[in-house]
Formats: sequence, structure tokens, C-alpha cells
Amino acid sequence: MSADEAALKACHERINLSVAASHQAENGSLTTVSSKKSEEAAYAFLPPIESTDAHLHEFAEAMRTVAKALRQVAEGKAAAQAEAAEWKRKYESEKAVKAHMQHSVIKGCSNCVKDKLEHLASKLTLETSSADETGCCGNHGICSRQILQDQCPGPNRKSDDRIIGRKVPFRLSWGSNGDKNGQHKHDFVSFEKGDITTAERSNKQIFLKWDSPPQTVLFVTKPNSNSVHALCSEMVRWLKEHNNINIFVEPRVSKELLIEDSYFNFIQTWDNDQEMKTLHTKVDLIVTLGGDGTVLWAASLFKGPVPPVVAFSLGSLGFMTPFPSEQYRECLGNVLKRPFTITLRSRLQCHVIRDAAKDEVETGEPILVLNEVTIDRGMSSYLTYLECYCDSSFVTCVQGDGLILSTTSGSTAYSLAAGGSMVHPQVPGILFTPICPHSLSFRPLILPEYVTLRVQVPFNSRGQAWASFDGKGRIQLGPGDALICSVSPWPVPTACLVDSTTDFLRSIHEGLHWNLRKSQALDGPA
Repeated sequence: MSADEAALKACHERINLSVAASHQAENGSLTTVSSKKSEEAAYAFLPPIESTDAHLHEFAEAMRTVAKALRQVAEGKAAAQAEAAEWKRKYESEKAVKAHMQHSVIKGCSNCVKDKLEHLASKLTLETSSADETGCCGNHGICSRQILQDQCPGPNRKSDDRIIGRKVPFRLSWGSNGDKNGQHKHDFVSFEKGDITTAERSNKQIFLKWDSPPQTVLFVTKPNSNSVHALCSEMVRWLKEHNNINIFVEPRVSKELLIEDSYFNFIQTWDNDQEMKTLHTKVDLIVTLGGDGTVLWAASLFKGPVPPVVAFSLGSLGFMTPFPSEQYRECLGNVLKRPFTITLRSRLQCHVIRDAAKDEVETGEPILVLNEVTIDRGMSSYLTYLECYCDSSFVTCVQGDGLILSTTSGSTAYSLAAGGSMVHPQVPGILFTPICPHSLSFRPLILPEYVTLRVQVPFNSRGQAWASFDGKGRIQLGPGDALICSVSPWPVPTACLVDSTTDFLRSIHEGLHWNLRKSQALDGPA
């Protein structure tokens, strides 16, 4: 045997050992068939070898490269298998825990066991972050996410500040008369840091139940009324002495009460707009004393989440003020201690876009309205000329005195006077009502609540337009300017005296004398 042949035979042996070792690292065992196949595959990709030392050296280097690549593949596969095994172990562990909890519920099947499990679930919800926003609680109640227990933030906070920094948690549930029936929907009302926001509507009444008695109440009162001022001071005394409630009032009311009597030193208020923006983190309940205008003013104090509102009727019509002021002790006692029905009144959020701003909004914060946005011709003698779009679809051109974009709560206000329909406040939608249109076929519309409306003054308009928000804050719109409106995610939850439908029907019967006529005579043909 020559020297070249001996070197070639030794190289063959090294190739066999490298291929076999790589397969053993990948599969955990060495088989003759896999070794032969790998060897044949390696030879298939190599050029013909001549019996020279240079070729043998090049061939050996190539085979070492192949063996190195096979080892890297085997190591990667082993790491992936280890990671998969770890995930499988975690999954089996969580599955076992869930199966044990379900077995305990089925085995116990008692109110006591259910209450303990609900308490455990609520503790787990508070201790974990809200990573799973769509996970179901398993009950027919509306799920709670997190309860805010932090103190009021702010750089101007003083050490002797008496502002309460805790919010009382509450639950919202489905059903009639408090019964938890009906299908559970998670995204209807999401509970986050003690604030209410809506994603879609329900066809059932909504009940609010406190987890613990409320601690802080905000009073919003009608100004320049002696009877309202007297009732406010009486209610503040009663809440403090009989229920130990912390009281917030407006700065104007705080000065009036302190001038009246030094007894009211315990009341709290805010000094600037920055403190007012954090009211929703401190206030559990809002009490309004006045008419619907007072409710509108109370809602305007909150640019984001709004605490539940208990509105006492001290005005004229009272579509949103169902509670009689003479029975305030009984009414407030029921609201503070028992579940009560609420109406989620949607609001519109509006932005003004100037033509010179190149599609940038004029104000950083949206303008929120509870009743309606009105676009009219102001002092101009020309008809208002407006182009209206719904999302990306063209709706119509408005030629007349103006246009009203109303919430369903505002359907009994200016929209009704302009010929719009009366709509139940819980119906999800936006009312599109023209004001004195110069067209016999221009009838009002009701659009779904998820759309975005754009009302623009075209460049060929003869005059300008004016936009007002809940009857105040007028803004001039010139050619090329536009108003963007959509439903705000933060509704105004108002407490009901009976329920949402009963209160609505009572308001249109008593406030508007709807369909009131004399009864038909009974003396007719036999």
C-alpha cells in the first residue's frame, strides 16, 4: 500500500467518526444507517478527489466544516427542546391549578365557597398587572380591574393638605331589579382605577353597588339662589354628622359657607385647574343641586372619568334631575348604602381644525359636551353652508340656519326644538339634526355612536359659522375650518330614582306634557 492510499484510508476513517459524532449529539444515539446516509450526503457535495496530499488536506478541512455545522444544529435543537419543555411544564402547572379551582367550585356548590373564590380572585386581580384585559371573571357581573388607593399626585401638594386620596371601589352588574341574569359582556364597562368607561351598550339596566361606603362627596350647586344655598349647607351638615362624609365644594361655595359659619372649616375645595383635573381620583360621588344646567356644569368639571352623579331637582324641567330635594335624606341614604340604578349618558368630544394648521387640532384637550354641539350662522345674514362627512363617507351639504350634533341625552333639548326625535339616553347614537334647512326633504338622522363626524366650512361659503358647546364657549369657523366630533369614552353616570326607562318617561310626561290631550267621550253609538 502506497503512502497516498494510506493517507486516503485514514481520512475516510476520520470522516466516519465526525459524521457519527454529529448524529449522536443531535439524536442521542448512533445508528449505522444514519451514519452511512450522512457520509454519502457529504461525499455527494464534494468534487472528485485525486490521490494527492493537497487534495486530501482540502477534503479534510471541508469535512471538519460540515461536522462543525452539524454540531451547531444539534446544539440549537437541544436548546429549543429544553425551552419547549419548560413552557410545557408551566402550562401543565397552570392547567392543574385551574382544574383544582373548578373542581372545588363544583364540589362545594355553596354560597360560602363561591364567596371565598370570588374574594381570592379579586385579590389576585389587585396584585397582578392588567396584562390580560379580556380575561373573563366567570361571573355575570362586570369585571373590575384595579382599585386606585394612591394619594393625590401633584407638585404643589402641601404637607398639611387634607385632601382625601382614596377612592371607594364599586361594582356594576347586569339584570332587572339587581338580579345577575343575562349574558356577560366584558367590554361593555371596563373598571380601571375606579373610573367608568364604555365600549358598547347593554339592553339591560345597570346597577351600581359599593364595595364599601363612599367617603367623599362633591357638591355642585346652582349659583345665585338662596334656597339652593340653604339646602346645600343643610345637606353638608347632615352628611358630616350622620355619615362622616368628607365634603368637596366649588371655591365659590366654600367662601360662602365659611362666611356663613366657621363650622364648615372641614370642607375642601381646589385652588387651580391642575387640582381640578385630579378630582376624579378623590371624589366618590357628585351631588348636584339645581336643574339640568347644573348637571351640565358638573360634567364639564371632569375632562376624563366622571364619578356617579346624584341630581336633585331644583330647576324647571329636570330631564336629568329625578331626585326630589324634599326627600334628600332618604334618597342619599339609599344611594350610599344600597345598590342603585345608573344611566350612562354619553358625551361628545370635539376638536376644531383650522385650515392654516394643516389638519392639526387647535386645542390639545377635546371639548366635551353632554347635550349638543351647535353650528349656526351667527350674526350673518347668509345661510350656513356646511359639508358633512361620516368617517370617510360624504353625508350631505347643509344650507340653512345651522346643524345640531346631539347626544341621546340632549335629544330633548335643542335637537327636539329643531324637529329631532326624542331618544332614550341609553340608546347608543349621535343625532344629526338640521336647523331650519332650506330643503323640504332634509330630515334628521340618528347615526351609530362609533362613527366620527366632520363638519367643514367650504372655501366657497359666503359667510362664516359659529360653533357652541352645550350653549356656551362659541368658536368662529372660517372657510376651510372643520369641527371633528365623536363619542367620548368617558360617559356621565347619573343615578336613577327608579330606573333609566321610568325616569325618562316621567321626564317627558311631566316636563313636556308629551301626548297630553283630553280623553274621548264615552257617549257614542251603542
